[in-house]
Amino acid sequence: KIAQASIENRAVMIHTRNIKESIEITNTIAPEHLEILTKSPFDVLPYIKHAGAIFLGEYSSEPIGDYLAGPNHTLPTGGSARFFSPLGVEHFMKRSSIISFSSNALAEVGEACALLAQCESLSAHAQAVLTRLENVKNKKG
Repeated sequence: KIAQASIENRAVMIHTRNIKESIEITNTIAPEHLEILTKSPFDVLPYIKHAGAIFLGEYSSEPIGDYLAGPNHTLPTGGSARFFSPLGVEHFMKRSSIISFSSNALAEVGEACALLAQCESLSAHAQAVLTRLENVKNKKG
């Protein structure tokens, strides 16, 4: 009864002309679950850019991925697989970004950085870069 209600209220069938069109539509929809049931599903896999979980071949059904194969059941929904990934162990790890610029690197891109800061009305950010650029120029001069 649950499946029937889901099919009646939410199911959509899209008939495509070829596998390329199917891939394009898939990448646009960015499904939570994607089952690839072709003769060679691994040949299609490199072209899939946006899907939460991808099930390859006729024996790899969605419940296998949800409950048994190892990945978790927490997947991006509503097309958000275009910009989010499934929940993974890395989400529970603390990490830091490490940034280190040389004076030459700052001289190359510092003005562009300051301009971006100014465009965001972050004048102190812009000044922090411009002050350092001035110091670089004074040391070279």
